[in-house]
Amino acid sequence: MAKTIFPLTLLLSLLLSSISITLTLDYPLSTKSRWIVNKSGHRVKLACVNWPSHLKPVVAEGLSRQPMDSISKKIREMGFNCVRLTWPLELMINDTLAFNVTVKQSFQRYGLDHELQGIYTHNPSIVNTPLINAVVYSLGRNDVMVILDNHKTVPGWCCSNDDPDAFFGDPKFDPDLWMLGLKKMATIFMNVNNVIGMSLRNELRGYNHTAKDWYTYMQKGAESVHASNPNVLVILSGLDFDADLTFLEDRPVNLSFKKKLVFELHWYAFTNGTGQWKSHNVNDFCSHIFAKEGRTGGFLLDQGLPLFLSEFGTDQRGGDFEGNRYMSCMLAWAAEKDIDWAVWALTGVYYFREGKRGVVEAYGMLDANWHHVHNHTYLQRLSVIQPPHKGPGIKHNRHKKIFHPLTGLCLVRKSPCYESELALGLCSKDEPWSYSHGGRLEIKGGHKSCVEGETSVGKSVKLGKKCTKIKQISATKMHLSFKDNHGSSLCLDVDSNNNVVANHCKCLTGDTSCEPASQWFKIF
Repeated sequence: MAKTIFPLTLLLSLLLSSISITLTLDYPLSTKSRWIVNKSGHRVKLACVNWPSHLKPVVAEGLSRQPMDSISKKIREMGFNCVRLTWPLELMINDTLAFNVTVKQSFQRYGLDHELQGIYTHNPSIVNTPLINAVVYSLGRNDVMVILDNHKTVPGWCCSNDDPDAFFGDPKFDPDLWMLGLKKMATIFMNVNNVIGMSLRNELRGYNHTAKDWYTYMQKGAESVHASNPNVLVILSGLDFDADLTFLEDRPVNLSFKKKLVFELHWYAFTNGTGQWKSHNVNDFCSHIFAKEGRTGGFLLDQGLPLFLSEFGTDQRGGDFEGNRYMSCMLAWAAEKDIDWAVWALTGVYYFREGKRGVVEAYGMLDANWHHVHNHTYLQRLSVIQPPHKGPGIKHNRHKKIFHPLTGLCLVRKSPCYESELALGLCSKDEPWSYSHGGRLEIKGGHKSCVEGETSVGKSVKLGKKCTKIKQISATKMHLSFKDNHGSSLCLDVDSNNNVVANHCKCLTGDTSCEPASQWFKIF
C-alpha cells in the first residue's frame, strides 16, 4: 500500500490558523506568584479536562464517534477552558510513526476497521494525514487552551511500576531521546497561541526513581522546552505517580527562567492506598488527607509557586464507594485553594485499550457516543471550581461562599426577604455571606440577617434577627454546628429537596460506616 505523506508545512498551516481566534485570551501566559496570568497580568484559571491521545493507535480518542469540532464545542459547553492533551514520546522520536504512518494505516494495523469507518464518517479530512492531527487547531477555534502532556514513551495504557518507561534510564526511557522529543514538540507548536503549556512527563515512578535523578533530568528537560519555545508554561510533575513533591520544600529547582514554571500533582481515591477511605472515619481521614496534600504539594502555593492538580476523578457510574467519599473531600480542598486543575478524563470509550476494543471510561465526562454528558450531577459538582475566585485581576469580593461538596451547590436564600428559609442553589448566585470569628453566619447588605437557632430536628433553618453562634466542628471543620433553644447541638443538613434543615450532627469521628457528606459545608 502506498503511503500518503502529509507535508509538515500544511500541518503547521492548519495549526497556525488557530492564532487569530485565540488572541482574545491575551497569550502567552506566565506566572505571578502562585497564579497563572495573561499578558495583562490578570489571572487565567486552568479548568481543564484530560483528552487522551497516547494510546494505540496514537490518535485523539473519540474521533470515530463525533466530529472533532463537535467535541471541542462540547468541552466549552461543559465549562472547561483547557485540555491536557496526552502524547507518547515515540510520536516525536520515531519519524516513521510521526510523519509516515497515516491515521488510516494505524487503525488498520490494529484491526480497528469499525473505528476507521467512524473516522471516515465524522472526520474524513484526517484519514490520510499523519498521526499528528488538527485537534489542537479545532480546540483553538473554540477558544480552548491546550497543555501538551508527554504521558509515556511507548503508545499504550499507563501506568505501573513495572512499565519499561517508568523513570529515567529505564529500557524505554532514554533521557537524551526524551529531551529531543520535547524539543521537537515544543518547536512544532512554537507559534500556536492556544498551546499554553507543556507537561514534561506524566507520573514518574518505578523501583529506581530518586529525587537526585529528578533534579538532574527534569531541570534539563525544562531548559530544553523553554529554549525551544519560550512562550509555553513548563509544567513539572513529581515522584511516586506524581503524588509527591515533598523534596522541593527544602531544595527548589535551579532554572534560568522563573515566570513560566508550574508544578503538577495527581490525587485519586487510590493515591493513599486501596481501602483507606473505607476503613477510616471519613471526617478523620479527610482531615488527614488535607494535611497530607499540604505536605506533598500544597506547600508550594504558600511559597508563591503555581500548583496544577492535573489528574483527579472517580467512577461516575456511582458505585465507587471509596471514590464517592474521596470526591467530596477533594472538591472542598480544591475550592478552598482555588487551584488550577484537569479532571480525568474526557473519554467516553477508547478505540483500543490494553488489547480490547471499545473500552468504556468509567471516569469519563462524555457518554459512550461522545455526545452527551455522562453524569450531569458530577459536572455540577465540578462547576464551582471552574471559575476563579481570587487572584490578580479578579474582582475582589469580600463575601464568602458556603459550598456543599456532595451536590456542587451553595447555601442560598429561598427568597430575598431577611427572614428567608435556606436551601441549596447554584454557586454562581452572588449571596453576600459573611462568617465572623465570633460565629455569626449572616447575609450583609440592605437588611442584615443571620442564621437563627430557633428550629428543631428535621425542621428548616432560617435567617432572622436572633443570631445563633455557628461553630465549624469535626476534624474537617466542615460541620456547621449550633445550639437550639433547648441547648442541644445540631448541624446544618440537607433534605431530599435540597432544603437546609437542622439535624443531629453525625459521623464526627470514629464510626467508619457513617456518611457525613450531607452535613459538609466548606466556607471559602
